[in-house]
Amino acid sequence: MAYEFKVVRRVEFSDTDMAGIVHYSNFFRYMETAEHAFFRSLGFSIVTRQVDPPVGWPRVHAECDYRRPLQFEDEVEIHMLVARKKSKSLTYQFRFRKLNTIEPYEVARGSLTVVCVRHQKGKMKAARIPEAIAGKIKVAPTRVLKK
Repeated sequence: MAYEFKVVRRVEFSDTDMAGIVHYSNFFRYMETAEHAFFRSLGFSIVTRQVDPPVGWPRVHAECDYRRPLQFEDEVEIHMLVARKKSKSLTYQFRFRKLNTIEPYEVARGSLTVVCVRHQKGKMKAARIPEAIAGKIKVAPTRVLKK
């Protein structure tokens, strides 16, 4: 069972604003990139058609606190941890670290809560996370989350 995932990416020029730093909204894209890669590492897609009936994962809460800026061509590690797992939702914690420096350092922290849903007659309805998925995900130990 997995409770964390790391992905490294380089800041693209299109990620930056007129001040030359990563626009705040891109951190939410980075979170989503890590979440999608996490699901793929478990053998699923975030567009989960591998279970019957298929499920989706709309966001119900997102936040990010920024400590230091990232700039074009910086290398950033996105560390995703499963902070909570309920019967119908998952909450992830994200830590962003700048790597291409003598001493890597944290630049931001964020979180994202998603709810498992089924589509019924054109509407979304919260649903239990299918066991095929839930059985592969566990919550990160408290000692890891508190770092």
